[in-house]
Amino acid sequence: MTGAVPQGDVEHGDMERRPRVVIADDQELVRTGFRMILTARGIDVVAEAADGAEAVAAALAHRPDVALLDIRMPTMDGLEAARRILDRLPRCRVIMLTTFDLDHYVYEALAAGASGFLLKDVTSAHLAAAVRLVDTGGALLAPSITRRLVERFAGGTPALHRDLTPLTPREVEVLTLLGRGLSNTELAGALTLSESTVKTHVARIFAKLNLRDRTQAVVLAYETGLVAPGGG
Repeated sequence: MTGAVPQGDVEHGDMERRPRVVIADDQELVRTGFRMILTARGIDVVAEAADGAEAVAAALAHRPDVALLDIRMPTMDGLEAARRILDRLPRCRVIMLTTFDLDHYVYEALAAGASGFLLKDVTSAHLAAAVRLVDTGGALLAPSITRRLVERFAGGTPALHRDLTPLTPREVEVLTLLGRGLSNTELAGALTLSESTVKTHVARIFAKLNLRDRTQAVVLAYETGLVAPGGG
């Protein structure tokens, strides 16, 4: 479980809230096991799907807070399902399920807007914590893991279509440091700012660039060339 590490930079929200979840996996036993775990921990599973096409249909019908999508599914894989769900339901959070830690499919999922990934051997407590975390806007991956993943698979071609001009110079600086994997505490120390000020800058960056979480911020920083692989 090295890849999926709930982070502490965000508020975990009201634990009485019951996130609504869609589970998509082509193995019925996996779906059943995850549903039982989440239901027992106060999380509502509103639909299940056996492939990506069913997942998209279920998400559009039930408008879940979180979608758990297997990366490799028949008919339509989890990557394409994630793209279609996030395009239609921008407030939904997507967690990818995989048996392979830090492979190129995981990077593609993050680039498509997923909030993180979990290995299928995830513990019961970690699964429920991950769903609650992304539901409240948290980053599922440790910044260092996200950075290592992006450096390995992002390639060297900047995504020139992303316009950073809405950002102030200070916000560009913050985004660059986010891309290098710094936490809010580390950002505050590096920029000689209070953590509350850093959180304000991060929130404004997310709003201006339509980013869901820190994972997307790291991906964007690399794709726009703010941070270069191996650049430190």
